[in-house]
Parts: sequence; C-alpha cells; structure tokens
Amino acid sequence: MPVPKTRAVSAKGILEYRPHITKGLPVGSVVHCADNTGARNLRIIQVIGYKGRLRRNPSACVGDMVMVSVKRGTPDMRKQIFPAVIVRQAKLFRRPEGAWIQFEDNAAVIMTPEGELKGSEIRGPVAREAAERWPRVASSSSIIV
Repeated sequence: MPVPKTRAVSAKGILEYRPHITKGLPVGSVVHCADNTGARNLRIIQVIGYKGRLRRNPSACVGDMVMVSVKRGTPDMRKQIFPAVIVRQAKLFRRPEGAWIQFEDNAAVIMTPEGELKGSEIRGPVAREAAERWPRVASSSSIIV
C-alpha cells in the first residue's frame, strides 16, 4: 500500500503539493513590485524549479518563485538581481472549486535567498495560492483574495 503524500510546510514555502495554475508570465515579462523595498518594475529573468523542454520559454504563475532584475526603482536597487514571489497575475486561472480569478496587473514581492521578505509591507491584494505557499507573504499582506 503506498504511503500518502504529506504537505510539508516551512517558512520557505510548501515543499510538495501544488495545484495546477495557468502560467501567465513568461521569462522577459515586466511586473510591478508590490512591496516597499524601493523597486518599481521587475523583469523576470528565470523561474526557480522550472523543468524545461527544448525551445519552450519558462513561464511562471501565482505563487512561483522567480529571479528578477530591477528595471525601475531607487538607484541602489536598480540593476540588482533578487528572488521574488509572484502575488498577482492578469492571466485568468481556475481554482479547484471552479472559480476563475484574474487581477488587474502582474505583481511580485522581493524576497531574500533564505525565503524572508525584503520589504515590510505588501501593497494591494495577494492571491490565496501565493499566501498558502509562502507564509511570510501571507503574514505581511493586507488583503488575500
């Protein structure tokens, strides 16, 4: 008899189980920065944990950790590379209960390599999928949709 999978939860995020979400942010997309770190626009340069296929662009969705380059922001933040978590996407995605969710913009929050938030607050709504996967994002967000 197979052993059922467990959901291991840590400060760095859920390690195993993840529902399927439509990937709406390919590499090269520019997203808004939803925290107070001083960055304004972020360009996605890599999707962490992406297992690829030849000639297919890596894409990210809500809750994914990506590597971003700061395109607009304070001079000390610009041209730096950070890990970030996607908290909103404009592409429609379906929840397991059947609801379709869409946000007005694409947004991410900058993290540290250890999984902590770099900023102290998150502006705007955060998708429930990102909040469930990243407990630190959930604790500092004001609205979870």
